[in-house]
Amino acid sequence: MTRVHEILETGPLQVNCQIMGDPTTGEALVVDPGGDVTRILTRLQALKLKLTHIVCTHGHFDHIGGVAELKRLTGAVFWIHGADRFLVQNSARHAATWGLPFGPVPTIDQEIVDGALLSIAGLTLQVIHTPGHTPGGVCLRCGDDLVVGDTLFAGSIGRTDLPGGDHQQLIDSIHERLLPLGDGVHCHPGHGPSTTLGRERRNNPFLNGAF
Repeated sequence: MTRVHEILETGPLQVNCQIMGDPTTGEALVVDPGGDVTRILTRLQALKLKLTHIVCTHGHFDHIGGVAELKRLTGAVFWIHGADRFLVQNSARHAATWGLPFGPVPTIDQEIVDGALLSIAGLTLQVIHTPGHTPGGVCLRCGDDLVVGDTLFAGSIGRTDLPGGDHQQLIDSIHERLLPLGDGVHCHPGHGPSTTLGRERRNNPFLNGAF
């Protein structure tokens, strides 16, 4: 049986929460649960999967909004790159600047690092550090699927005007860390539709010098 990979829009800023799991082991992880925890858990139950890990591509409040509640309800552990610890710790304050509420700040259980191979829920994910949107932004590769968070979007890139953002660093991350993976790799961003590296190499105005 093939692995599970589903995307749910969650939270007030419609973050793409990725549910990834292995029906053989019956385990799952979620990436970037922005909120709507009940809906995430309902879908996991329908898929007959038990949540064991939560991995976030970066520490912005909209991507971690459901982490604390998911941890409380399932006992899942929370993994994120250590360079974004400051964003997690300040998530409630950042949410307030957008006029949005934020629940308990989640506790980080483990810091992930560039190049690590995460064996989670019967899957193997390669961590690719892609700073620029945030200092600790990462992408997660599983076969020909690449969870890119807010590093890369269909036709755009992540914003860099927030704390820790660096436009040139983000462009370099995409060119040096992502595009060499090959045009056929499927990218699943933190917001909006999925795309491929080939499509973005050819058409993304931020990658061909237009911006």
